[in-house]
Amino acid sequence: MNPMIRRESQPKSQHITWMCGKVTTQQREVRNGHPSCVLWLTGLSASGKSTIATELERQLFNRGNQVCMLDGDNVRHGLCSDLGFSQEDRTENIRHIGEVAKLVASHGLICITAFISPYRADRELVRKLLPEGRFFEVYVNAPIEVCEARDPKGLYAKVRANEIKNFTGISAPYEAPEHPELELRTDVLGPDECVGRILEYLDGFEESWRSVQVKS
Repeated sequence: MNPMIRRESQPKSQHITWMCGKVTTQQREVRNGHPSCVLWLTGLSASGKSTIATELERQLFNRGNQVCMLDGDNVRHGLCSDLGFSQEDRTENIRHIGEVAKLVASHGLICITAFISPYRADRELVRKLLPEGRFFEVYVNAPIEVCEARDPKGLYAKVRANEIKNFTGISAPYEAPEHPELELRTDVLGPDECVGRILEYLDGFEESWRSVQVKS
C-alpha cells in the first residue's frame, strides 16, 4: 500500500471550516418519517449487488422513503473517473464514495451503495464516517464459480482472455466481511427474497428509531 494514500479524511487545506446548516439530520428524519442510514452492499462482480440495489431502491421509493442509490460503475463515469483498479485507487474510490454516502445520509436519506469494495479496511473506514448504528454492511455472497457463470457484463471472459488485470476474486483479492449486518446468499436466494430480507432488517431499525422518538 502506498504510504501517501490517506486512510482517513484529512483535508490538505488548513483554512477550511465545516459549515453547519439550519436544518438538522434529525429534523429531516422526522419530516421524512424514517431514519437515515447507509446500506453498503459488497461482493464479487456478478454476485447480484446492482440487481438487489435497484430493486430495493424502487421498493423503498414506493413505500414513500427518501432514498438514493450509488452504483460502482456509475460513479466511475464521473466522480471517480480518474481512478483505476490498483489497490491504492480502489481505496481512494471507496473513500470518495464513503464521503458522498455520509453526506447523503446526513440529509435524512437512506443511501444504498453497490460496490465490490474488496478490502475490509476500506469498508471499516466508511463505517467510522457514519454515526454509530447507521452503517449496515450487506454481504452479497455468491461463489466465484456462480458469478463467472452469470457474467452479465462479460468481464470474467475478458479476464480469462488476459484482457483485464487486477480483477477481484481472480487476480486481485476479495476480503469477505467477517461480521456483516446481513449476508445474502444469492446462489440460494432470488433477488426478491434478498430485497425482502433487507426490508425486514430496515423495518426493525425503523421500529427502534420510532420508539426513541416517542420517548423523546
